[in-house]
Amino acid sequence: MSENEPEHETDEGVRPQETRAGFVALIGVPNAGKSTLLNALVGAKVSIVSRKVQTTRALVRGIVMEGDAQIVLVDTPGIFAPKRRLDRAMVHSAWSGAADADAVCLLVDARKGADEEVETILRRLPEVKRPKILILNKIDLIARERLLELVAKLNAMVPFEDTFLISALNGDGVADLRKALAARMPPGPWLYPEDQISDAPLRMLAAEITREKIYDRLHEELPYRSTVETDQWQVRPDGSVRIEQTIFVERESQRSIVLGKGGQTIKAIGQAARIEIAEVAEAKVHLFLHVKVRENWADDPARYREMGLEFPTG
Repeated sequence: MSENEPEHETDEGVRPQETRAGFVALIGVPNAGKSTLLNALVGAKVSIVSRKVQTTRALVRGIVMEGDAQIVLVDTPGIFAPKRRLDRAMVHSAWSGAADADAVCLLVDARKGADEEVETILRRLPEVKRPKILILNKIDLIARERLLELVAKLNAMVPFEDTFLISALNGDGVADLRKALAARMPPGPWLYPEDQISDAPLRMLAAEITREKIYDRLHEELPYRSTVETDQWQVRPDGSVRIEQTIFVERESQRSIVLGKGGQTIKAIGQAARIEIAEVAEAKVHLFLHVKVRENWADDPARYREMGLEFPTG
């Protein structure tokens, strides 16, 4: 090497950048905006969003890269007063997700404030021995004076380590929240590949997308206790994917609602789902939907395992 030739550091001489990784649980009452926030933080759709309450059932993990930190966000089911077996499983899943995380974010709809459901969560939250962060969502819909009063009231009930005011829908405050969460992640290797945005398998994401389109189309006509399972995922020689899914309902009358007159409703659901599944799968999709009646599926332990939920006994 000549005197004027620049030196190049060997691979061995390059000091690796310290990485950090951890889990953040998003908890709150149904329709607080957890799924919308999860998708906003990830920058892609990984959790279903619906006006119908209690649509997130299992723990959905979205993976966020921010600088040298990897944040694994856990979108938990909404916490509410459980009445049925499925409700109990969902609420148990939410609190389990909070207990296992490195930090817990309580998301509160600023318009509704500290209502009875939120206060129920606040009473139990001190049992979770994890750093707690308060996030007020939908701040663009109420006056700033009311916001500040609400922040003071909630922090008086539970001492949060930090408070963020955001609008998950339009993105206000989301970047600041993402940076703050990244700073809280403990040192350690990344838990997932850098380009992965969710740990949910494509088959499950596809089923969740179809379930969302059912809610979008039918609103209050169909009870939320319907479920979708991906039965077949076949990659064809041309790179396209043939997917067969079954929509399970509890009664024949519900089957008729999902099918619609002349099959028009199921056709519209399938078209909307196919477009979104194709985006996630990054391939052309041929989607075939079937509707079956499975009475009392919400009491079948196998269905709970399919959704990643623990089957509650008793």
